[in-house]
Amino acid sequence: MAGNITVEIVTPEKVVVQEEAKIVMAPGELGEFGVLIGHTPFLTTLKLGSVKYEDAQGLERQVFISGGFAEARPDKVTILANSAERRRDIDLERARTALERAKKRLEREAREDIDFTRARAALERALHRMQLAESKRK
Repeated sequence: MAGNITVEIVTPEKVVVQEEAKIVMAPGELGEFGVLIGHTPFLTTLKLGSVKYEDAQGLERQVFISGGFAEARPDKVTILANSAERRRDIDLERARTALERAKKRLEREAREDIDFTRARAALERALHRMQLAESKRK
């Protein structure tokens, strides 16, 4: 089926993306999924990762998300993300700093009473953001 689907990525603070796409790929809790125009409607949870889509001009775009929900309809995919950041907007130095901070926090885990789950999540977010930001430089 030919045609474009609307992709909308929204956080509690703002609309990050709202444009036409040929295909949208997202990191579902049960695995990555893709949506084209005319897709059967569904709702699913998302895990940390990248939403990838091919825009109407055929360029690949990527947006970092830290979990949330996706609703697919035949003409639109809506991503409700805890946080989201376009690849081009990721500050690589800030991501590196966050990664180092998370590593140090995890190293202290054995000696101090810290929230291991929260520290591990911070590490995963920082690592994924850094990898995504570095990929735009290649």
